Amino acid sequence: MNANNEVLLRVEDLKMHFPIYRGVFQRQVGAVRAVDGVTFDVYRGETLGLVGESGCGKSTTGRTILQLYKPTAGNVYFEGKNLVKLKGEEMRQMRRKMQMIFQDPYASLNPRMTVGQLVGEPLMVHNVASGAEIAERVAHLLELVNLNPAFASRYPHEFSGGQRQRIGVARALALNPSFIICDEPISALDVSIQAQVVNLLEDLQEQFNLTYLFIAHDLSMVRHISKRVAVMYLGVFVELADRDELYANPLHPYTQALLSAVPIPDPIADAKRKRTILEGDVPSPANPPSGCRFRTRCPIAQPQCAESRPEFREIQPGHFVACHLVN
Repeated sequence: MNANNEVLLRVEDLKMHFPIYRGVFQRQVGAVRAVDGVTFDVYRGETLGLVGESGCGKSTTGRTILQLYKPTAGNVYFEGKNLVKLKGEEMRQMRRKMQMIFQDPYASLNPRMTVGQLVGEPLMVHNVASGAEIAERVAHLLELVNLNPAFASRYPHEFSGGQRQRIGVARALALNPSFIICDEPISALDVSIQAQVVNLLEDLQEQFNLTYLFIAHDLSMVRHISKRVAVMYLGVFVELADRDELYANPLHPYTQALLSAVPIPDPIADAKRKRTILEGDVPSPANPPSGCRFRTRCPIAQPQCAESRPEFREIQPGHFVACHLVN
């Protein structure tokens, strides 16, 4: 957390439900509750890590924050303005301050456009630059992400996965944003390339005072890059704490199970530690369990866990947990 604790982004009870239609007349028979009531703050200059299993709603949370999906309910305040209420030109101006680095570097770049066109497109769309000025700006952006400016005339298929992700980073930086959502930016890359991309993101954060929401599966990488970490399960947050506090003292049973699966380099210590094996599969977000979402797989579940949804509350200063059995 930074010194002045300035809140850049505030998310309040955010929900994103996707309707399920069936039959000839396409009647709505239910909804996939991808995000079902999450509340958190992101402080200016920090990196908030967001972890959880596949399908738990991490990417949907990021896209809903940026209003790529219009939320079913809830509010998203960015620099004091409620993005949910903004429309048209107002929303367009706010988008300059918020960008996204997408998960798949192969799918997120238009194969028909050159690198120069891809990185320069935001400058044209927002009328920030034109003509030769765009070419100069693109060359500068490519240098920032350690790519040769001469690559501007090439197409995406001529690059490796790591180089493509760097192009995606350059495109995200084009409009000088203050907040970037990194949607699993390293999951499709080799391990050695992952480290390069993460180091690049850290260098850029220090240089431009960027704020990141870093979505990932890799718990060790999240520990490296994040200041605080949020753990998500089936559309809800189950724990949120400072990085060192979360890894040293996980309170929620799901967080404990996740961290017990992280490999450690000491074979003697690894043999001594207790591994938590979760039984069963993740329930469907279209029909989540009553009460606590995690109770069907929780090793310490009690009858009260089925009766009411646990409140996401502050157990210790800065440490939030959603569990009936944690005091």
